[in-house]
Amino acid sequence: MKLKSIAKTFLIAGMFSLVAIEFTGCGAAHTAIKKRNLDVQTKMSETIFLEPTEPNQRVIYVDVRNTSDKDINVKESIVSALISHGYTVTTSPQKANFMLQANVLQVGKTDLREAQNALDGGFGGAVLGAAAGYAMHDSGRNAAAGGLIGAALGVVGDALVDDTFYSMITDVQIRERPLAGEMITQTQAANIKQGSSTNVQQNIQGGSVEWKTYRTRVVSTANKVNLDFEEAQPALQDALAKSLSGLF
Repeated sequence: MKLKSIAKTFLIAGMFSLVAIEFTGCGAAHTAIKKRNLDVQTKMSETIFLEPTEPNQRVIYVDVRNTSDKDINVKESIVSALISHGYTVTTSPQKANFMLQANVLQVGKTDLREAQNALDGGFGGAVLGAAAGYAMHDSGRNAAAGGLIGAALGVVGDALVDDTFYSMITDVQIRERPLAGEMITQTQAANIKQGSSTNVQQNIQGGSVEWKTYRTRVVSTANKVNLDFEEAQPALQDALAKSLSGLF
């Protein structure tokens, strides 16, 4: 009687394990097929509208910084895109009618929630570290369908099929010269911390300034199964360049 009970227990466990294997395999295969092609998306926190400009006035100064921990160079892509839109790029801010300043804040693995949070934060908003539990893939939700054997096989399946996201977060400031007859005034307030116990408050009351200023944040994402950074990097750089040049 005891042997029959043990045999029955092993039979039931085996059936659950087979079900787990089947569902895990189906989930992993679904993810692999659905995410087999690279998907790149770029979103902007604020829309910027610039004044129409005569062709001979389309002179722009470009300053792109990178404070992320990745060795990337997006300036060349941005400059090439602006030139293709009919702009002349100058190294002198005094000769420019437009100024494009950008800082790449973070590049790395993420998930859709973290990317959206960075976008919602807007220009100057906080940027959290890359998500540790990024991109839960479909097959991971099926591992609990069976017993320990099925779960272990599910882990192996998950390791082979990874729904990966990379993001590039960039703060952007654009300046343009005022139109004829326009006068731009500026008021600036700052609350600056010095150490843990001292705050310095600054109020800048200004007369006219030489530029109209706009600010936004651009978040580009790349998604593909088993995506590595070497494949994601050029796609993210091109997406940022296309987005920024599209404003001009």
